[in-house]
Amino acid sequence: MSEINEKLLIDVGSTYFKVCSAHGVEQHFRDFNKDIFDDLTYKCGDTIHNYKKEDIFICSSANGGLSTLIIGLTNSFSIKYATNIAFNSGINIIDTVLYKDIQNSSIPSDLIDVIIVVGGINSVENIFDEKLFEYLKKIKYSNIVYVGSQNSSDYLKKNIENLVVLPNIIDDRLHVNEEDLKEYLTNLYQADIMGKEDIKHLYEITDNQIYSTPYIVNKTLPMVGTRFAVANPYILIDIGGATTDIHYSKDLVDENIVTENEYDRLVFKKLGVFKSRESLIFTAKNNEFVYELLAYLKVTEHIFEEKNEKATRILMQLAIFLVLCKVSHFRKAYINLKLLALNSIVLTGGITKVLKKEEIEAIVSFFYKKILNSKHNPSVVMDLNYDIWTLGMNK
Repeated sequence: MSEINEKLLIDVGSTYFKVCSAHGVEQHFRDFNKDIFDDLTYKCGDTIHNYKKEDIFICSSANGGLSTLIIGLTNSFSIKYATNIAFNSGINIIDTVLYKDIQNSSIPSDLIDVIIVVGGINSVENIFDEKLFEYLKKIKYSNIVYVGSQNSSDYLKKNIENLVVLPNIIDDRLHVNEEDLKEYLTNLYQADIMGKEDIKHLYEITDNQIYSTPYIVNKTLPMVGTRFAVANPYILIDIGGATTDIHYSKDLVDENIVTENEYDRLVFKKLGVFKSRESLIFTAKNNEFVYELLAYLKVTEHIFEEKNEKATRILMQLAIFLVLCKVSHFRKAYINLKLLALNSIVLTGGITKVLKKEEIEAIVSFFYKKILNSKHNPSVVMDLNYDIWTLGMNK
């Protein structure tokens, strides 16, 4: 921990506070009846007071993150590129709309934090028309950004109120230009925090920008090998109270996205163990192998009705199984990972405080045998100190 002697690192999660100083990592279960700032300073005030504001660095996932809707021309380029940038910026994707199908696309009922419109290289013209404007009139949203062909930007700006225009994320070689949109989304997250009463008070203890925790964890990936015995390629699964995130090495995908990132992120908003417990159970009940898995774990479906420590452990095991299913070729998802090439699975998040290593290994073994019909067994690595995020904060 010598590299962080002069810094205090704080992660405000949906379930826990984590505070990392020269003396190690403190963890505190949050009191949801208290304001976040009051709860944090009550539990960790003595530590916080030992540091200057400029030496305190905070990341947070407590405000639920930003939601985005992506409208693009093609699934293989514009939508895929925008999705990749949004995920790696710590943004949650509500839906994607293929422009040719926009008139038949469903209308999100919730308020969208930001709509991303994208499509075409800069030499292409006349991409969008009235269909886009009619669709946008039906949606409740706070921000909208255009990152497609620059030839369409004036036309869209004239017809869409408060449209932010950024450089095209698709360059002329069909590679990704990600920095402008990533910076915009990161700053939008910052502005969102400033609008959340209980989180913006955290600026009373820091002079530094507060980042989203998934964004920070993604920065951690190239450095995981400095702290853990992992073999490339690997994935990091972060299972917490609200969501399950997978950060994965790009060696595990066959795709046409060319970026500077070595690692990408996927988020599953409905696979959290506390805040999205019911949707996790719903997903489990609709998986054809889950009842066999429950028998393997020596429990019955009645475990879904229970709310005790054993039920929480089973749900966390199910979350691992379901997320592996979602990124395997067994399910057609946004991305399929080459799981037979996987050498290590790193686990972080609240799960590391609940499950033993052998309980996770049992799930991984069941998944590979049952779903992939393979004896392949990647090693399981546990972030037992729950401090892997600190590597990204230091970066």
